Amino acid sequence: MKITIVGTAYPLRGGIAHYNGLLYRELSAHNEVDVVTFTRQYPGFLFPGKTQREEGEADGFRVPSSVILDSMDPLNWVSVGRTIRSRRPDLLIFKYWLPFFGPCFGTIARVVKKGTGTKVVFICDNVIPHERRPGDRAFTRYAFRAADGFIVQSRAVERDLLTQFPGARYEYVPHPVYHGFGSAVPSVEARLRLGISARHVLLFFGYVRKYKGLDVLLDAIALLRGRLDIALLVVGEFYDDEQKYRDRIRRLELDAVVTVRSDYIPNEEVKYYFSAADAVVLPYTSATQSGIAQIAYNFDLPVIATNVGGLAEVVREGETGLLVAPNDPRALAGRIVEYFTSVDRARLRLNVREEKGRYSWENLAAAIERLAR
Repeated sequence: MKITIVGTAYPLRGGIAHYNGLLYRELSAHNEVDVVTFTRQYPGFLFPGKTQREEGEADGFRVPSSVILDSMDPLNWVSVGRTIRSRRPDLLIFKYWLPFFGPCFGTIARVVKKGTGTKVVFICDNVIPHERRPGDRAFTRYAFRAADGFIVQSRAVERDLLTQFPGARYEYVPHPVYHGFGSAVPSVEARLRLGISARHVLLFFGYVRKYKGLDVLLDAIALLRGRLDIALLVVGEFYDDEQKYRDRIRRLELDAVVTVRSDYIPNEEVKYYFSAADAVVLPYTSATQSGIAQIAYNFDLPVIATNVGGLAEVVREGETGLLVAPNDPRALAGRIVEYFTSVDRARLRLNVREEKGRYSWENLAAAIERLAR
């Protein structure tokens, strides 16, 4: 089968690029696959980060791609659609996470399908975005009306899809594990490299946005002062006001406890942060799913998460991690204490090692191929 993937991919960076890179590798095992990615992905107001291009090593996610798509130029969308149509793909795949891309993806899909038998599948991270803007619903409907099928990776997204498109043809497949960051290193080595001496280490990883609940986590850590020898690593670029979090850290007198690295972490360094941690914390106030949990599982690392959206589908209470109600620092602090004082953490790690077999790229590829046929 001839397949074209359209979306963020190397030489661009980030979770979507990583996802598309690993998907390309899996599909390429049995299909002829090409990738189309962006010359310009975002306007400035949608990208508060420092750069959109990959600057570190990317061997785990590097794929050949045609860098030809401009997300803001409708004439370019038509041109790209015609270029893809000339290749006569059997299947066109879009990774969909933001309604901003709806007009672009919807137009390309229509151009490619005109006069061909090409099928279109959208892999949905979100149907309804966390941070809503005018036009979101219209943009999504425009894109999805060009689709022949959908992949949803959480029941929360499944519900959103069926609410908006009751007759949609889709497959539910859990988000695969991100295995492109290499293997874990010994905890002692990772902590020495990062300069961590605390007995217990928690990791908050990824882009910092308001809905991810870092403020709640900081309040919870403040409640643990004097109860646990603990360090919190906050690692990732801020897509929210960084200064307000730093002010909160100072106000709560957490400077000696919380380490902030407000940068995009090169791929080759990711393993050190996950290897140094005893658990990843996802204190989200809302969610559909989180790729961070799938990075944690790659390193056999349990997760402490809020019970929102699809997180409880991945984090099994008492088996691969702990769940807590959102927006409740005291409850979160209590679960952190429980994790370090009464939970068999070795058993949880073993469970994660076994559980992550459910989250395979092979399962995802098989579901996509079923939809296409």
